[in-house]
Amino acid sequence: MVRLVVMTDTTIAVLVGSLRTDSVNRKLAELLAEQAPEGVTVDIVDGLGAIPFYNEDIDNPRDVPASAAALRERVGAADRVLAVTPEYNGTMPAVLNNAIDWLSRPYGAGALVGKPFGVVGATPTPYGGKWAHEDAARSARIAGATVVEDVTVSQSAIEVDVLTDPDVLDRLNRAVRTLAEYEPATVAA
Repeated sequence: MVRLVVMTDTTIAVLVGSLRTDSVNRKLAELLAEQAPEGVTVDIVDGLGAIPFYNEDIDNPRDVPASAAALRERVGAADRVLAVTPEYNGTMPAVLNNAIDWLSRPYGAGALVGKPFGVVGATPTPYGGKWAHEDAARSARIAGATVVEDVTVSQSAIEVDVLTDPDVLDRLNRAVRTLAEYEPATVAA
């Protein structure tokens, strides 16, 4: 059972799966930040391209790369996490996969553990990034996140301008609201 709560000062950390400056998914993330519901801060986490590929040899308490430590801190401080991503060759982009790898460590205590997580995005394919979104959700779940299934929006950008279409923007904004309002059900003892 899931219950929705009134939002007060909720922060959603956003991981954009595209590094391209003019990326449609980056623009979607920016629109979602501008249109966030009252009481919700949508915080786009920049710098994912500067984070080295995950490697246990460089992930140690004394010497974690500053960019990876900053990612962990930023996501760890957020209440929720949203991936806004395209699909590359039928899966999530390497930059998003790498971010999730860094956020999954230390195992069982990473920055994603227990965080409600959602994924949305658009691609110029008939399925709108469905496989990338499934991969991101699976990876985040394995990393300890609580994937909120009602948040997933895989939007085809073939015949619609995803940045201006009112129906698309409404679905994306509802996804953000659902993620912000999500609270896991409590189990009665």
